[in-house]
Parts: sequence; structure tokens; C-alpha cells
Amino acid sequence: MRRTALLVSATLLTGLLPFAVAGPASGADDPAPVPVDNFEGEIPFANPPAEGIFTWGSDTDDPPTLELAARDDAPQGEKVLSGTYDISGYGGFTHDFAFDKPAHDWSASKGIRFWWDGRNNGKKVNFELKDGGANGEASELWTTSFTDDWTGWKQLEIPFTDFTYRTDYQPVGGIDQVLGLTEMWGYALTLPVGGADQFAMDGVELYGKADQALRANVVTDAAVYPVEEGRSAAVKITVATTGSAPIEEPVTVAYETAGGTGESGKDYTPVEGELTFPAGTASGTSRTVTVATLRDKAGENAETVPLKLTVTGAKAPAENPQVVIDAHGLPYLDAKLPVKKRVADLLSRMSLAEKAGQMTQAERGALTTPGDIASYDLGSLLSGGGSTPTPNTPEAWAKMIDGFQLRAQATRFQIPLIYGVDAVHGHNNLVGATIMPHNIGIGATRDPQVAYEAGKVTAAEVRATGIPWDFAPCLCVTRDERWGRTYESFGEDPALVESMETVIQGLQGAPSGKDLKRNDKVLATAKHFVADGGTEYGSSTTGTYTIDQGITKVTRQELEAVHLAPYQDAVDRGVGTVMPSYSSLDILGDSEGPVKMHADAAMINGVLKDRMGFDGFVISDWQAIDQIPGDYASDVRTSVNAGLDMIMVPYAYKDFHKTLSDEVTAGRISGKRIDDAVSRILTQKFKLGLFEKPYADTSGASAIGSAKHRAVAREAAAESQVLLKNAGGVLPLKKSQKVYVAGSNADDIGNQAGGWTITWQGSSGKITDGTTILEGMRKAGSAVTYSKDASAPTDGHDVGVVVVGETPYAEGIGDVGNGNDLAFSAADRAAVDKVCGAMKCAVLIVSGRPQLVGDQLGDIDALVASWLPGTEGDGVADVLYGKRAFTGQLPLTWPKSEAQLPINVGDASYDPQFPYGWGLTTLTSVPGGGTSALKALAVAAAVAEKAGSETAGRAIVTKARLLVQQKMGQTITAASAKPFADADHLLLTGRYGQAVAKLTAAYRAV
Repeated sequence: MRRTALLVSATLLTGLLPFAVAGPASGADDPAPVPVDNFEGEIPFANPPAEGIFTWGSDTDDPPTLELAARDDAPQGEKVLSGTYDISGYGGFTHDFAFDKPAHDWSASKGIRFWWDGRNNGKKVNFELKDGGANGEASELWTTSFTDDWTGWKQLEIPFTDFTYRTDYQPVGGIDQVLGLTEMWGYALTLPVGGADQFAMDGVELYGKADQALRANVVTDAAVYPVEEGRSAAVKITVATTGSAPIEEPVTVAYETAGGTGESGKDYTPVEGELTFPAGTASGTSRTVTVATLRDKAGENAETVPLKLTVTGAKAPAENPQVVIDAHGLPYLDAKLPVKKRVADLLSRMSLAEKAGQMTQAERGALTTPGDIASYDLGSLLSGGGSTPTPNTPEAWAKMIDGFQLRAQATRFQIPLIYGVDAVHGHNNLVGATIMPHNIGIGATRDPQVAYEAGKVTAAEVRATGIPWDFAPCLCVTRDERWGRTYESFGEDPALVESMETVIQGLQGAPSGKDLKRNDKVLATAKHFVADGGTEYGSSTTGTYTIDQGITKVTRQELEAVHLAPYQDAVDRGVGTVMPSYSSLDILGDSEGPVKMHADAAMINGVLKDRMGFDGFVISDWQAIDQIPGDYASDVRTSVNAGLDMIMVPYAYKDFHKTLSDEVTAGRISGKRIDDAVSRILTQKFKLGLFEKPYADTSGASAIGSAKHRAVAREAAAESQVLLKNAGGVLPLKKSQKVYVAGSNADDIGNQAGGWTITWQGSSGKITDGTTILEGMRKAGSAVTYSKDASAPTDGHDVGVVVVGETPYAEGIGDVGNGNDLAFSAADRAAVDKVCGAMKCAVLIVSGRPQLVGDQLGDIDALVASWLPGTEGDGVADVLYGKRAFTGQLPLTWPKSEAQLPINVGDASYDPQFPYGWGLTTLTSVPGGGTSALKALAVAAAVAEKAGSETAGRAIVTKARLLVQQKMGQTITAASAKPFADADHLLLTGRYGQAVAKLTAAYRAV
């Protein structure tokens, strides 16, 4: 699912006040301007927490380029800040002040100004200030904009009073929504989208003298005040000033209850009056207005009582607060009734607009205003990859989501939001959360209990931050390692994927859904329906992607056997939601050609819902309906009629809501289809207990990133390690050995966690808490020397460990051919050559898919597929030093060359570097006995199969596999590899006798 991070789009910031152009701004007694940036080199290009100027963007292409360029026409000094940009999502640059120094005080100045080299392109540029909070990345954002409609240099001035509080992206906790100016952390510019251009800027400075008369603001402590019928609501009204100085003139606030759906004298006692804050009142002083509601005996929906505020002498709040008398006495609110009856009652009361709202999901950062939640009766919000509160803490997540849920209480039936995130390997958007190995590593464990425990920890950490819905697990069956999403799959064999679906119970609990109300369970999502792992190389039409979101061409038999099978198991396990794939499905022989999955009624309605009996709801992928051929109305109509129940329209929630309603009114989507969709959504909300407890239960937050949870991730990381080669018994290492460690991925938590970690694409470096592989080795071993590029002397060491592999990516960005390949980087290859040329060596490959070892394999003594182990490098060290035995097996085939791709277990032609299921062990003894032992194991396997004993059957086949592997060694041939791989598939499908027979054939073929 494609995700963005801050979602700072110019289109979201409409209605902002424009800059004032330069002119005689102040009187003769104005103070001298205060420089902020001269751009002569005094401020470096550097990232937080250091002071500096840095760029950012929605993906790798969107950050602009920056340089300090000497120009003869520089308005100030000799240099200007200049750059180029070509932004498709969002992008810009920021100047943050140093986090370890005090914030700046700008309260004595009137405003900020700078020179801008106009391009006369008619595009809007957004400018924002960072005020208050802990630092420049945890501050309030105040924004305005200007339109570049002139040519050449012009000095732009903006008084601080023109900035407005940004509602679409803000920190949570300890922030007052007042532009205080006494704790300023810098500024940022968001550049225009939709075309390549360049810019230049110079001389940022503060100007003028602060005007106290324009600095007072009146705010309320909330926008919505839910209250039980018969009780009173207390609305706190506060006066505050920019700079926190006492007010110089009196401020009056006249208030009255007026309008709304509540009836004066019947539902509430009307109030009217005036508050006065005299001159000299301290900033932050509050008064309270109490609104009393009246009780009657009738069941009613929620009723609103707006409190109109008329402010004199200060800025009024952005919106009038409203008291909401809670809905009460209606059957759908009765938790003792069966869910089906509650759904039917609520549905019968809802309007078309309210139903359309339930089917709409918006990105939380895309909300034009939080009030849109009630205005459009939104059913759901999500955080895309990297779309996080500031600061990115469990407390901030919970407070942010509670704020959104509070807005939903202002609707007629107070239907709670269902908030979703992509927690695909732990709560991966949250800094400090426990990050599990990606699915490909979980598949390598061959341990359903590990998958279950990983899901259990993920659910507990996600729900503790107020989130009840996880867009996981991915049940894709990956069939081509060139796919950028390979690591999201458990493997290439549908039987392996099915065996790992215990993760669904870890996330949701019992298949009946009875555990969903618990504070440590979340609604799971089976994705991406169907056959996203089978897309053909070169078939993608999405940007520069080569395979992701492409076309899967299969026979109906292949579709059923390979790609559909895992979904039936998920339905049987009670998975609550299903997400279709971006890709298209082309069933060979049906003459229909490729059909976008979001438009495929035969698969969604016919197979998933009707044949498989799926009774949850179908959620679209990110903006995916936009890829359906036709205009927007056609996209909406086609997708909903195909069986989609909720549509992820991150930015276009207003357009979708209107278009869906129009399509129903015109009869192009039936009311029955809408009722079915909304019933499915409401059912899951009731099961989750959201009507009774819409707000976050943070009692489990202390366990986030705890030692107990990290122990689960550590075990998963250890079990995921696959020993591909171990000549001379180099592994396990001994504590007495002097170990030389090198390679790009030895000491990089971001690289070992991979994509979908903190941000959508992930990133290298210290991005979250955890232990790198090097740190784990230092704790597990004794003498460890580290040299990333192997430049340090190698003399005097007993063994080398070189940790190489990939840097993070996600989805089609990681497709081979889209700037990626399967080869080691030049630096990694050089490190392997140097270390393995100087001593016995083990090479660990940290990657989301197999890497081509090629001619270096002969020089490598031990080779380990480490996958993407997550934050617990200790788990990798555990098997390296023999604390645990290597037990992992390949979840997909390891190719010899890219020319072999795609290559999978069951192929008629099969000659890999290492076959599917391969995995050496460091057990003290490997079963022996040759063909006689295999005969005995075959007999025992047949008995286990007949008795249906999975535990015994697995143990018997494992003994046979280890015996055969020992003989195969590194002389793997096509004749031995094919039956060996087939055996592992047979084991996973419970055919233990046949599995041993295949292993015997592999043994004889050596």
C-alpha cells in the first residue's frame, strides 16, 4: 500500500493568508532587523538535532536540491540559497535551530521577511513557522503562503499575525495552539508540485516592532464537549497573547447557545452572557461557561448545542465550540443485544450521506479541518507510512487518535472512527516499538508459533496507542524475486504462507471475533487480494515500476492452487478485513484480458464473499480506485459494485463522499449494495467494542518495546537465520576467537529493519531503538574488531564476519530494474574479497530477497541469509555464537543468476544455487545412516501421516532432510535440488511419506 509521510501538500493548505509585498513597513522608530539567515555559509546543510538546513519529500525524488550559490545580483551579501525541484507528492526544505540550545525569542518583532527570486509561474509556495514544543521537529506549525507571480527579486514581508495554525499536521501534547513566538525553532518552505522549476532565496530576517494590540487570541480547551443527557458541560475559555505578555486592552467574549439540533428549553437550558478579561490580564487566564442539559425519558440520537462566541479586542477561536448531548436509549447502543440486531437498528436510522461517510477513509494528515470528520460523517482515518504525530511517542499517538474520535462524537449517531495503520512487522511507524523480522524472515522460521507470537506482540503494541486496525498480514505468494514487495511475503509456496497464518490469531484472537474488544487485539487485514505476488516482470504501468502493480497471467488452476488458497484459510480464521491488490488479473483462456483487482466483481463478490463466505469488509488500497479505467464517477461506481466496502481515498474524501452519494441517487449503485457495505463496516466496529470504548486504552503502553516483547522478536530473528553454507564448521563462532567484522549492514539498524520502518520507504541509520548485529556480536563474543569498509588491518584475527546486502525500500520503488538489482554493491563486494581473502570468513546477507553471490561463493566459508531481522540484532548473534542452533530454511528459491528468474519450487526446470527449503544446522550431530536410515524414516513417516500426527511427521521429515543435506553439501545439482524442494512442499501439506520419498530421490541423485 503506497503511503506518504507528512502529507504537506499545497492543495491542503487553501484559504491561507498571502504574504504582504515589500514596502515601507514600519515607522522611523522601528528597531534594526534581526538576521535569521544570510546564506553566506554561516548555517550548514545538516539534519536535526544539529542546527542546519535540510530537505525532505514524499519519496526519494521529491526533496529539492540545495546550494549556496554566488550571484552578482544577490540582494544581500554575495551568496543566495538556490535549488531545483520536480515534486510529484510533496517536498521542501527546513531550517531547524539546534535542539541542544535554547529556542529563539522572536516576540519583540512584528514579522518575518525575505527576498524571493520570482519565476512568475503562478504557483503557490507555503511558508511555515515552528513555535513552541520540545524542538524543531516537535513544535506547532503556523503557516501562510504566497503566489509566485512576478519576475526577479522581491522582498516579501509577513506580520506574525497573518500566520494561521495548521490543522492538518501538528504535534500533540503540551501545545497551546497560540503563536507564542518566545520559543521559535525555525521555519520551513513547501515548494509547488507538478513541474520542474528552480528557486532562489536570500536574507531571511525579523523586522518591525511587535504590535501588542494584534497579539491577543481567545481559545477554548476543546471543540466538542460530549455530555450525558441531564449533565452539564464546562467550556473553558482562555485568553492568550503572542509572546505571552499580559493583554494591554480589555478583551470581551460574548457567548450564547444558538442553533444546532438541540431544542432550547427542552434539551438544554439556554445560556447567554459576557466575559471580560481586563487590561493587564496574564496570558493563559481562563474563564468557564457551563451549559446544563435536560433529561427526558425518550431515546434520542445525539444533539448539538453550539456555543456562539463573539470576541472583541482579540482573535476569536477558529470555530465555535459545541456541546453534544450523547445519543441514548436507542437499541444500537445496547451492548447486551446481538451485534446483528445493533447493526440493523443503526443502519435503519442512517441517511445516505451518513452511510457514504462510513464507506470513506481519509489520511489523517489530509483533513482540511478536524471538523470534517463530523461534516462528512467519516467512518475511518489512517496513518500512511511515516504519517505520525509529533513527537512520535505512544502517548502522542493515543492523544492524536482520541482527538479524532472526539470529533466523531459530534455526529448524530456518534459512530466511532476505525483508525488503521500498516503495522506489517511490529508497530513499525512508532519509534521505540518492537520491530519484528519482515514476513520473509518469519517464513524462514517454518514455525507457526513464531508467526503467532509476532502477531500477538504487534497487536498489543498497536492497540495500546489507540489503534484498533492493522493492514496486515500480507498473504501474497511471491513468485519473482525482482518484485520490490518480496519481503512482505512469507514465501513462494502457498502451503508455507498458509502455515504462517497463525499470525491472524495473534492479531485478532479467536476466529469468532470475541477477543476483538480486548485491549491487546486488533482487526487484521488479509492482503493483497489476489495474486499480487504473481505479477509479470515488465508489466507494470505505474511510473518507473517494473513488476509491482503489474499483471498476473495465470490459468484458473494456477490461480486456485497458488494464489487463492491462502485466502480461504484467512476467511476460515475469521480475518476481519481484506484489501485488494493494485495489480490486474488476467486468467488465461477466459478471453476477458487483464482486469484491475479493484474492479473485479467476479473475484471480490463472486469468489471472496460468495464462495469463500467472507463476512468482514473489503478496504481498498491507497488511491487504488484511481487506477481503474474511466472517469472518477466510473471509478467509484465500478469499485463499489465490484464489492469494495470502504474506499481509501486519502486526499479525495470530499469528492468521493459526494460522488458516491450522487451515484446512489442516480441509481447506478443500489441502496442494497450500500447497506451491505455499511453493515459489514459497522459489524466490525461493534465487535471491536468501539461504541462502548472509542478512546485509547493505554494501560498496555508500558509494554511497548519492553524486554518481554523484544525477547519475542529476538527469538524470531534467531529462527529466521538460514545457514546456506558452512565449510569447515566456521560457524558457530567461539567466544575465544578474535573476530573481524566488516560490511555495510553490520552496524545499521535501519538497514536491518528494512522498508516500512518509521517511514514508508525506511531509511539507513539509527532510526529507532534496538540492537544492531554488530552490537549483538559484541555482547555475545569477546574480541570484536569492526571496520565497515574493511580498511582496518586484518592481521591477528581468527575469523571474519562480513555483513552485506540491501538498503531499505518498499513496494515498486524496490523493483529490480527500477534503480535496483540483486548484486552486492561494489563496497560490499570489496569487503568480502578482502576479508575472505585474509582469513576464514562468514558472510551474512541482510536483504529482503536473495542476492546473487556468483563467483564469490567459492571464497566464502560460511554463508547466511539473514533477511531483514528487525531491531533485535541479538537474535542474529545468538545463532552466530551457538547460543541457538541454526534451524531456518529458505522460504523461496535462491537463484544462481537473474536470468533464471522467475524460479520456484515445482518448476519443471529447476537448477538453483540453493533449493527451496534448504537450511543447514549447527546441531552437535546430524542424523546419519544413509539409505537404510531413510528407509526407516519412510516407514515412520507413513505411520505419522496415517495417524495425522503433524508433530511426529515434521520431526521425521526434518531428520531425513538434514541427512540428505549433509550428503548434498555444496554439490547441489538440478537432479538433487528439484526433489529436495518438492519434499518441503509435501511436508507442509502433510504428505510426510511422499516427502521422505522425494528426499531419498535427492540423496540418490547426488
